[in-house]
Amino acid sequence: MKSNLDLVKDCDSFPYHEDDPVAYNKLISSYYQLLVSGTAKPVGYLLPWVVEKMPWDGRWVVDHDKRLLSPDAQRSLSNQFSDENQVIDDTLQKAREMEAFKVLEKWRNELYTVHGPDKLVRMERSGSPLFGIITYGVHLTAYTNTNDGLKFWVPRRAKRMTYGGMLDNTVAGGIATGEQPFECLVREAAEEASFSEDLVRATAKPCGTISYFSFRDERAGGEAGLLQPEVQFVYDMEVGADVVPKPCDDEVQDFRLWTVAEVQDALSKGMFKPNCALLLLDFFVRHGVLTPQNEKCYVEIVSRLHRKLPFPTATGL
Repeated sequence: MKSNLDLVKDCDSFPYHEDDPVAYNKLISSYYQLLVSGTAKPVGYLLPWVVEKMPWDGRWVVDHDKRLLSPDAQRSLSNQFSDENQVIDDTLQKAREMEAFKVLEKWRNELYTVHGPDKLVRMERSGSPLFGIITYGVHLTAYTNTNDGLKFWVPRRAKRMTYGGMLDNTVAGGIATGEQPFECLVREAAEEASFSEDLVRATAKPCGTISYFSFRDERAGGEAGLLQPEVQFVYDMEVGADVVPKPCDDEVQDFRLWTVAEVQDALSKGMFKPNCALLLLDFFVRHGVLTPQNEKCYVEIVSRLHRKLPFPTATGL
């Protein structure tokens, strides 16, 4: 049976410097740092074996001694100017054609934004774990108050999906380039749960963010061990008994209405997708279900739900 802290560690699995500075520094020094124009700070980490397999061309600056790499828009292979986005896209397309990485088999034709201080760079969603960039998403917990207390609408993921068959938050999805978090939520709520736009706009409440840094495993699809720092925008939505979510796309098998005790039991059995477990713990903290009186690791759990990530984070979302 997993404790609440176990659930946090399952998702926020990247080591902390303060726990073992020597081991942490050794690990970080083995990675390649991704740089983009306008910043001297990295926006992502690449594993050495990823760097070895990626089909870099002359438009990249790859420094193996300093373990730095960056797309150089000025070093075009032709007489035409190519920007950083084109360099990254061409490289990932070539890697896909070469079948260099399993993770690219689930090509999404959806762009994620690489956030830097001066400029936004974009890349194909399926390629983001290869570059170890921060990705952003939205998660919504739909719940209802009954005579038996709080109950949660809990979906089970379709078996064809990553983390197939595991339990999820009521609505969740990645924020694409150019999309605002709440607009992403409205879209995902319609696609995954058949919630109307009017309902979501009227009742969904923003409740902050959570952040964590994971090592991907085989359930995520593609190669295990890739780096995935993430920020999730959190929303609550209290609904009446007459509101029943229904699958609209093929990503969800079904929904069930569960009590707090049923959700906690499923959490302890590891039935929830790892990051979704963190979203539920955050809900429990904010609503007084999880307290310092009933959870001895309360302070560590709360602090690790809001990890400071090592790369620039989004502004203006």
